Amino acid sequence: MPPSPSRDSEFLAGPAAPHPLRAHWLAELIRLRETHWGPLDDADAVRRVRQLDAGLPARILARADLLAQRENLTPMVDAWRRHARGILALLFALALISGIGVALGALGDGSRPVNVLWALGALLGLHALTFLLWLASFLLRPSAVTGLGRLWLWATRKLSRGPDGALVPQAFLNLLARAGALRWLFGAISHLLWLTALCAALAALLTVLSTASYRFIWATTLLAPDTFVWLTQAIGWLPAHLSFPMPDAAVIRASDGAQTLSADAQVQWSLWLIGVLVAYGILPRLLAGALCVAAALRALRRLRIDPSLAGFAPLRDRLEPPAQSLGIDRPVDPLHEPRVGAPSLAGLAGQPVLLGLELPADLAWPPAGIPAGIQLAGNLDTREERNRVLDALAQAAASRLLIACDARQTPDRGTLSLIAELSAHAQATRVWLITAPASDSGSGTGSDAASGAGARAALWRERLLALGLAADAILQTPTAPLAWLESGNG
Repeated sequence: MPPSPSRDSEFLAGPAAPHPLRAHWLAELIRLRETHWGPLDDADAVRRVRQLDAGLPARILARADLLAQRENLTPMVDAWRRHARGILALLFALALISGIGVALGALGDGSRPVNVLWALGALLGLHALTFLLWLASFLLRPSAVTGLGRLWLWATRKLSRGPDGALVPQAFLNLLARAGALRWLFGAISHLLWLTALCAALAALLTVLSTASYRFIWATTLLAPDTFVWLTQAIGWLPAHLSFPMPDAAVIRASDGAQTLSADAQVQWSLWLIGVLVAYGILPRLLAGALCVAAALRALRRLRIDPSLAGFAPLRDRLEPPAQSLGIDRPVDPLHEPRVGAPSLAGLAGQPVLLGLELPADLAWPPAGIPAGIQLAGNLDTREERNRVLDALAQAAASRLLIACDARQTPDRGTLSLIAELSAHAQATRVWLITAPASDSGSGTGSDAASGAGARAALWRERLLALGLAADAILQTPTAPLAWLESGNG
């Protein structure tokens, strides 16, 4: 069955306003799907959207929201988001474990001296290389995805199933690329993963250096000791400005492995190593991550619908028509001219409504004895009449809706589809199956046709149940339908 009237009222009050990213994501997903596999049947969605007091971009978002709900695409988007978050959490856990492992590997088990340069390379070598590559990526196209962001994207795509599932991440990437947020979002993911690993390494260093004894040395065959003094002081210049102490020149020269250093000298090397990790590892990733997060949020706040895009451009004339129809624009074909004058539909909203669906001339319509307060919507014979009633009900749902059908006719797909569409605009719906004119109830002719009419009535009931109507929503007795409709008039 179509969305409930309460869902319609919430939608008309404000389409997808609390979740702008999700709304644009659904719009892009619908656009891609229609581009690949053709336009969707959106007559009911367009009818509802045109009731909105909003511009074309908002109407495109509202149409996409309705179609995504109907086509079961919204749960797919929500499921992909949950999977993406789960994979991201797993990557953060792996980064945490990796950082601890790198720190422990850089220091070793304490049985051998720690070469400070090798330890520094183990802690910061890969980080420095990937950070420089990220800086160099600004010379490439803006939509490039690098580093750990690419790993996350690859993992999320592996979870996509089916053609529509593959379109979900593609729509997300298209949306980010057009907004200018793609680089920043994936950069933020990469930097935050590296930041997690480096903070884990720092915590491991602090823990191990506080609970175990290590000796730090430098070793070389070609370089002079003064070279290491200069190199150590050059690397330690920035940490020193952040209040991390630096080993003095005498300690550096004595750390050649041939001399036994005091515990104070080992403390100086430990603090130098921690300061270098903070200054050249954690701080750059923290600043770059904050920059990427801020830039991504700023870009996402600028999300806009581009009506000129393929898939959106044809919607302009349908969602925002240049001229409104004033009613009849040509004489009605006498063959299809309705028997009852078109009633005023201004009062259907929130009221009990009675209407007929293509009732033939031998059925008296409207029926006699209609209680006061029941709104008559006529006998819908033409497309214009159906659209007029649907437009009136789209503004506000009827409190109760009684749809009369000729049960002597075989139910066709178009009639059943119209019943489903009408029921979406009522808080409660009943279908009245009229099996014979009142004048035939005691005649022999009516008795001869009873078996055929009964078979068709049974078929109606079967099709209506398959449509989603409850068994007690299908009425056949002459008085029960009007009594049910009157009971809702209060």
